[in-house]
Amino acid sequence: MKIKEIVSYLEEIAPLSMQENYDNCGLLVGDAESKCKGVLITLDCIEETVEEAVKKGCNLIIAHHPIIFSGLKSLTGKNYIERTVLRAIKNDIAIYAIHTNLDNHLLGVNREIGERLGLEKLKILSPKRQVLTKLVCFVPRESIDQVKTAMFDAGAGEIGNYSSCSFEVEGTGQFKANDEANPHLGERGKIEKVKELRLEVLVSNHKLNQVLSAMFEAHPYEEVAYELYPISNVNQTEGAGMIGELKQAIPTIDFLKLLKETFHCGVIRHTKIVKDKVQKIAFCGGAGSFLLKNAIRQQADIFITGDFKYHEFFDAEDKVLIADIGHFESEQFTSHRLKFLLKKKFTNFAVRLTEVNTNPINYF
Repeated sequence: MKIKEIVSYLEEIAPLSMQENYDNCGLLVGDAESKCKGVLITLDCIEETVEEAVKKGCNLIIAHHPIIFSGLKSLTGKNYIERTVLRAIKNDIAIYAIHTNLDNHLLGVNREIGERLGLEKLKILSPKRQVLTKLVCFVPRESIDQVKTAMFDAGAGEIGNYSSCSFEVEGTGQFKANDEANPHLGERGKIEKVKELRLEVLVSNHKLNQVLSAMFEAHPYEEVAYELYPISNVNQTEGAGMIGELKQAIPTIDFLKLLKETFHCGVIRHTKIVKDKVQKIAFCGGAGSFLLKNAIRQQADIFITGDFKYHEFFDAEDKVLIADIGHFESEQFTSHRLKFLLKKKFTNFAVRLTEVNTNPINYF
C-alpha cells in the first residue's frame, strides 16, 4: 500500500476544503508514492514521536495538529519545528496533518468527546453557512431512479439526520440534435419533446465534484442539462463544536467529577456553579472560547473546552458553566477516533497509537 492511498481515504473522510483558511492540513512531509510500512497516530508530531515511529517501523505519522503551521524560511534545526521536520526527512518518514477539517466534521473530534461522555441527540453547535450547493438536473422519467441513486450514493441529498432527500417536478424538455450528436432520444436535425423530471438535491461543496461525476455517469443523455445554485442555509453536518444531552440531569458536581475522570484532567478551571444539575452539554475540542455565545444561545447548562483566557470567563455571566479542561485533555482521544476510522478501511494494516505524552503542560 502506498502512502497516497491512506491520504486519499483520509481526505475522503475529512476533505481539505473543510479546513479553516488559517490552517495547514494535508501531507506536510514525505513522498505520497512511497510504500507505507506502518502508521503512527498522535495528537502532536514532535521529535520524540518521530523517534518512536522509527523504533516501531512506521514511516507515516498522522497528527491532528500540523507541525508546520506557518511558512518555514529555513531548515537549520534552530527550534523544535525545524528539528522535527529534519528528523522526519532524514528517516524517510512522512507527516500528515488532519486538523480543523476533522474538527469541523460531524463524525470527527467532537463526536469522540460526546460519545465518551455518553451524550445523546448530538448535533453541531455552530453549523457552517455557504458550504452547500443546490444541484438541479433534468432527467427523462424512465431514468430518474438510476440517476438519483447514483447521486445519493456519491453524497447528495443529505440534510441533518436524513438522507436521499430530493425534490422532483414534471415538465417538458425540448432539444434538437445536430449532425455531430448521438442522441439518446429523438433524431438528428429534428426537434424532440420529452417528458422530464426536474430533480433538485442539496450537496455539500466538498462532495460536489464526485456527485457531478456520478450524475454524468448515470444520466442517459449525451449532454446533461444541469444548474448549480449557491445556498446560504447552514450545513448541519459541518461546523464547530457540538451539543448533546445526558439521558437525565445529574448533579453538577457529579458531572465535573465524571469529566475529570474521563479526560484525566490535572485540573478543571471553571466558573461558579450556577445550576445544581446539568443535562444539556455543549463542548468543543481544543480552543473553543469563540463558541461561548452559541452555547448560551442554545441554553446549554455547561460548556466544555480548553484555552479560555482570564477575562473570557466573565462572559459566561451566570448563564452557563464554563469548564476549561485543557487543550490536550479535550483532544487526546482524537487519535483513537483516527485509528477507528483507519481500521475500518485497512483491516490488516499496522496502525499504532503513540505512547509519547505530547502535552507540553504539567500540573504540580
